[in-house]
Amino acid sequence: MVKNGWKYLLSAMISLIYAKTQELYCGLADILPRTAANLIVFMAGFIGKEKHAVDEKGRLMIPARFRRRFGMGDDDDSVEKDYRRSEELYIMKAPDHSLELYEPFIWAGTRKTISALSDFNPEERLLKTLMYESLEVVDLDRQGRIALSKEFLEHAGITKDVVIIGADTKMIIWDPDRLLGLLEESAGRFPALAGRYF
Repeated sequence: MVKNGWKYLLSAMISLIYAKTQELYCGLADILPRTAANLIVFMAGFIGKEKHAVDEKGRLMIPARFRRRFGMGDDDDSVEKDYRRSEELYIMKAPDHSLELYEPFIWAGTRKTISALSDFNPEERLLKTLMYESLEVVDLDRQGRIALSKEFLEHAGITKDVVIIGADTKMIIWDPDRLLGLLEESAGRFPALAGRYF
């Protein structure tokens, strides 16, 4: 009961954080000069699905089309090497046993929401602890790879292959079998969910 309760609470909080992040994004587009707002619109949006594999050191290659979205050059020799610098990404263990990857500027909005939680309110303090216990910062190396810790690989049930789904402001990493199981189990729910939320 308690275990399921915190999972529900964490899931609800992630949904709230996503909504607040979208508000922040829209607010930035309203106040920035048009050229900057256009840049944000152009840069926003990870869309698509790709299969990759984790190597023996637990490193995962981020798809080139996703890397281009946050400033990583692909294999284009015209891109200066200094531009292909290492960057940090935020990775979170999601309650559904997937992993979620966020860019720093997206996580900044989430961080603001979490920081606003009170340390003197037991529920909010618990939620803050659960969120940060599920979070890690990973470096994106010059080859476009991130190293996944054993804890995060075990959480997602990843042993070798992964599916990376672009979900607009984040990337979701799944073990292929777990994703297939979820899709098969939930296939009949799509019309009802779409009708409820759209």
